[in-house]
Amino acid sequence: MASETYTPPESLSGLQSKGMIAAVIGAVLTGVGFTMAGADRFYEAYLVAWVYWTGVGLGSLALLMVHHLSGGAWGVVIRRILEAATRTLPVMAILGLPILAGMGHLYHWTHETTDPVILDKAAYLNVPFFIGRYVFYFAVWCFMALRLSAWSAEQDRTGDPALAGKMTALSAGGLLVFGLTVTFAVVDWTMSVNPHWFSTMWGLLYVVGWGLSALAFAIFILARLSKEGPMNHVVNPSHFHDLGKFLFAFIMLWAYLSFSQFIIIYSANTQEEIPHYWVRSQHGWQWIGWTLVIFHFILPYVLLLARDIKRDWSRVSKIALWIVGIRVVDYYWHVAPEFHNDGLSLGLIDVALPIALGGIFVMLFAMQLKGRPLLPLQDEGLAKALTHHTH
Repeated sequence: MASETYTPPESLSGLQSKGMIAAVIGAVLTGVGFTMAGADRFYEAYLVAWVYWTGVGLGSLALLMVHHLSGGAWGVVIRRILEAATRTLPVMAILGLPILAGMGHLYHWTHETTDPVILDKAAYLNVPFFIGRYVFYFAVWCFMALRLSAWSAEQDRTGDPALAGKMTALSAGGLLVFGLTVTFAVVDWTMSVNPHWFSTMWGLLYVVGWGLSALAFAIFILARLSKEGPMNHVVNPSHFHDLGKFLFAFIMLWAYLSFSQFIIIYSANTQEEIPHYWVRSQHGWQWIGWTLVIFHFILPYVLLLARDIKRDWSRVSKIALWIVGIRVVDYYWHVAPEFHNDGLSLGLIDVALPIALGGIFVMLFAMQLKGRPLLPLQDEGLAKALTHHTH
C-alpha cells in the first residue's frame, strides 16, 4: 500500500477536541473541589491522577520495547499508538511539578521529625535527592521514548534495515533500565507517603499495572480507528483476538501480584507491614478493595475467557475502556487511605483531577498520533501483520 493509505482519519481531530473539552470541564470541577476541600486534598488527588496518566505513557514505552524485541502482528497494529503515547512524557514531566511543589503536603518525611524510622532513611528521603531522582527518571524515559520514535520516523523515510537493529538493541537494555527506574520512582512517589511501610513487590506491581493501563488504552484507540478507513481495511478480528489474550494475561498477572503481596504480608504479620492492609480492611476502605476484586479482576476475567468477545472489536473495546477507568481506582486505593485512615473519603476533586489530566493526555496523544502514518511503513513485519489471521 502507498503511505497515504495510512493517513490518520479526521476523527482524530474530534478525539483531540474531546480531550480539550474534558480538560476544561475537569479543571473547572477541580477549582470547585479545591474551594471545598483545600490544598491537602488537592495534592492527594493530583498525585493519584498524575501517577495514573503518566503510567499510561510509561506503560506504552514498555510495551513498545517488548514489541521491538519480540515482533508480532499485535505490536505492528498498535505501534504508532504506543509511540504517540510515549511522546506525551515530556509534558507529563512538566505536569508533575505540582507534586514537587506540594511535597510538604504529601510526604511528612519532608518535615522536621524525631521519628527514628524517618531519620534512618534521611539519606534517601530528602527533598533535594527526591527532586534530583525525579529529573533523572524523566530524562532517561524521555530519551528512550524520543529516540525510539525518531528512529521509527526515519525508518519510514529511508527504509534503512539497520534502524530495526538499533531499536531492538535500545529496547533490550531499555527494559532493564525501565524496570529499575520505575521501581525507584514509585517508591518515591507513592510508597513514601507512608515511610514506615515497604513492599519488595511494589515496583513490579506498577510495571504490570502501567502495562495493563497502556494496553487497554491502545486497544480502545485501535477499535475507534478500525471503524473507518484506512484502518478498517487493515485491522481484523485476529488482531483483536491477540490483543485480547494479551489483555487477559495482564489482568491475571496484576491479580497474581496483588494477591501475592497481600498473602505474604498477611502471613508474616509483622508490625512494619500489616498496617497497610489493616487500614484498608475497615472504615469503608474495604469496599474499594472488594470493588477491585470484582470489577477489576473477576468481571474482565470472565468476559475475556470467551473467544468470540476477544475477536469482536466492539465488545473488547468496551472491556478495555472499563479497565482504563477502573485502573484509577487501584491507584486511589494505593494512596488515599494513607491520608484518611479514619475512614473512606471521596470528594469531587478525586473525580475531577483524573478527568482534567486525562483530557490533557488524550489531547496531546491525538496531536501526536495525527502527525504520522498509522502504521510503520517500512517495518519488516508489516506485510505479515496485514494478512494476519488466527483460526
